[in-house]
Amino acid sequence: LLFERFLNPDRISLPDIDVDFDDDGRGEVLKWVTNKYGKEKVAHIITYGTMAAKMAIRDVARVQKLPLSEAERLAKLVPDRIPGKKINLANAIEYVPELRAAESSNDPLVRDTLKYAKMLEGNVRNTGVHACGTIICRDDITDWVPISTADDKNGEKVLVTQYEGSVIEDTGLIKMDFLGLKTLSIIKEAVANIKLSKGISIDIDEIPIDDPATYKLYSEGKTVGTFQFESAGMQKYLRELQPTVFEDLIAMNALYRPGPMDYIPDFIDRKQGRKPISYDLPVMEKYLKETYGITVYQEQVMLLARLLANFTRGESDTLRKAMGKKLHDTLNYMKPKFISGGKKNGHDPDILEKIWGDWEKFASYAFNKSHATCYSWVAYQTAYLKANYPAEYMAAVLSRNINNITEITKFMDECRAMGILVLGPDVNESNLRFTVNAEGNIRFGLGAIKGVGEKAVEAIVDERLKNGSFKGIFDFVQRVNLSACTRKNVENMALAGAFDNFPELKREQFFAGNDKGEVFLDILMRYGTKFQADKLASENSLFGDGSMIEIATPEIPEAETWGDLEKLNKERELVGIYLSAHPLDEFSIVLEHVCNTKVTELGDLDALLGKDITLGGMVTGVRKGISRNGNPYGIAKIEDFSGSYEIPFWGKNWVEYQGYLIEGMFLYIRATCQEKTWGNTNAEGKRDPELKINSIQLLPDVKDELIEKITIHVPLEDLESTLITELSTLIKKTPGKAELFFKIQDKESNVELTLISQPLRLTIEKELLFYLQEERALSFTIN
Repeated sequence: LLFERFLNPDRISLPDIDVDFDDDGRGEVLKWVTNKYGKEKVAHIITYGTMAAKMAIRDVARVQKLPLSEAERLAKLVPDRIPGKKINLANAIEYVPELRAAESSNDPLVRDTLKYAKMLEGNVRNTGVHACGTIICRDDITDWVPISTADDKNGEKVLVTQYEGSVIEDTGLIKMDFLGLKTLSIIKEAVANIKLSKGISIDIDEIPIDDPATYKLYSEGKTVGTFQFESAGMQKYLRELQPTVFEDLIAMNALYRPGPMDYIPDFIDRKQGRKPISYDLPVMEKYLKETYGITVYQEQVMLLARLLANFTRGESDTLRKAMGKKLHDTLNYMKPKFISGGKKNGHDPDILEKIWGDWEKFASYAFNKSHATCYSWVAYQTAYLKANYPAEYMAAVLSRNINNITEITKFMDECRAMGILVLGPDVNESNLRFTVNAEGNIRFGLGAIKGVGEKAVEAIVDERLKNGSFKGIFDFVQRVNLSACTRKNVENMALAGAFDNFPELKREQFFAGNDKGEVFLDILMRYGTKFQADKLASENSLFGDGSMIEIATPEIPEAETWGDLEKLNKERELVGIYLSAHPLDEFSIVLEHVCNTKVTELGDLDALLGKDITLGGMVTGVRKGISRNGNPYGIAKIEDFSGSYEIPFWGKNWVEYQGYLIEGMFLYIRATCQEKTWGNTNAEGKRDPELKINSIQLLPDVKDELIEKITIHVPLEDLESTLITELSTLIKKTPGKAELFFKIQDKESNVELTLISQPLRLTIEKELLFYLQEERALSFTIN
């Protein structure tokens, strides 16, 4: 960090001070600051909350005395997303037919609720506390600004300034941002996981900065789950760059943002020697060598201005600020000084003009090197942990994203790609969060199961550590503190599969009844409570002999076996995702290799405009209704491996396809994304895009027909007998209808030969695809 960026005699405004802490420790830091400087001198910053669309409806409905059920119905009709538009009541009413009908309802209460809600939407409703802004004052804060109190996220009363963050600095007070950074929590948890599973203590600040495994991970673009470098675009550039030193990572971090991204191909070409590294003036090498002759950082502009034109430290910072914020008056004032200063140092004025022009173009995008360095170091730490302790690191990543199902699904896919299994919860292996077991696989945390709190998990883990693993379900209820681990906890763990490794019973048997109609789970809990009470009584016996009467274990009843879908739905209900399998697993090849669109991509129809779409998924919910003009419609929630999306079916479309739109159905949909033929137009005269459904088929009926052929790509140098034998065995195991092609590639002579296997036709199963994906030399295409 160049100190003059932070503070210098020419700087008028106060510096921004942002400090990142791990999420868990941020609260402790705030307490320390208050104790250190005194609670009269420390305050948070107020925020003003405004009425959003749903809240405006609920608030007005309460005053209007509209029935609660009707108020909730109206509020829930406001969508979470409207393609291409902001979420507000005006747009929601235009987008949702039921809201349009409500706006012109014969019921004045309903009509007026929406009318007044539109008027009140956006008004200040409540105050809150800024997420990270803190004011520290040398005097009592009340000497400078008015204060009040507000509730923080823990419900505690804290002092807050009555001026919000955008104006607080105008009062002369300095604002400090104490930020919680999830990545730091992930690193801390990964280090703890390594200690727990491998017994190795790691000082994350002392790891080698030249670790080969880490740079190999970056060079292969395997950065999913790491900090700052995990986007698909960044992965592509990393594979091209092949970073070898930490400075490469800093530069990529600074360049990968709108504007400077245009310089990345040139940066890579210079690094790889495909383009010469050149400097406008030889002396510039001193500060541009590490970035291969390209100006990447604001600090480089500052240092070069001092080197070339004798700018002072303060002037160089003023130049940096003027270029970054395009302050033309300041730039016009400083340019002659730069040219004249450079001439005095013997530099060519024409070259100085070119340098200044380049700076003006690029400096508005140039990034702060100190920020890029700090972020790149944290990013490097995450990549180091992923490269050297993959299971422990990914367990920490999963733990810290447990409430984000989309992210959890993505990271579980990454674990599979890394050869790490993510196993369901298990009372003999799971802790509170995700952990790594003895085999090096990741175990779901018991705390991830809904309704199973920390106290219950603590009771289970403490008992397991004291007296060893549980031998079965009866041993479990005999030993675990059933005051902390309640019936509801046991029920939810059973449904989530946490007892599946006990051979004596299956999930469904917990809920089977006996001849008296008693549920086995209730009998089990009574047995455990009685056993523990008798044991305690015998230990406290007057005679002290510690003997107790043996209580017979209850008989486990027979139960009708649950279907896979029922079992999976219960898992999802309690954990948020399908664990032991996915209902769509049977159709994964079609969804991943035949369909050209994932369900979640429908969230951005603008990007799909004009495209013929094929997608597959499962119907997980349907809403039906009658529109304002009397036509029936339905909105079906379709889900695939990527997530879910609600597809509307209007009028004739609904009548034609409603027989398919039943919860639990597996569908293959062909559609076109086109401009609407009705509705308002935007400033360019265009209407919003919509999905036009062309056909719907049942996935089980068309699964085999959709997969017409597979082409296996084999490099000539890898074509050897073992490979041929293994492939032949796999292919012959699953005869079917799909054609088989081989594409033999000779890289030296750049020749390809395509061969068809005439006698053989096959059914493409996961086992074959898994083999092809594992064999690095091979690749394949379907259809």
